[in-house]
Amino acid sequence: MEAIRLRKTVEKDGEIVLQGLPCKKGESVEMILLIEPSAAKHPPYPTSNQLLRSGKHSTTKSER
Repeated sequence: MEAIRLRKTVEKDGEIVLQGLPCKKGESVEMILLIEPSAAKHPPYPTSNQLLRSGKHSTTKSER
């Protein structure tokens, strides 16, 4: 089985258009979609202001 990797941006909800594939009418294909998490929805680390506002930052001995 031949593997082809493509990266696409979804332009219309629920639709992905693939063109120019080396497939002929009637051939069977298997597709696996890996949906990348949105950076805006899941920031990897809080900003310094978010951390300070959360009250979860550590304090040094001089601040205690």
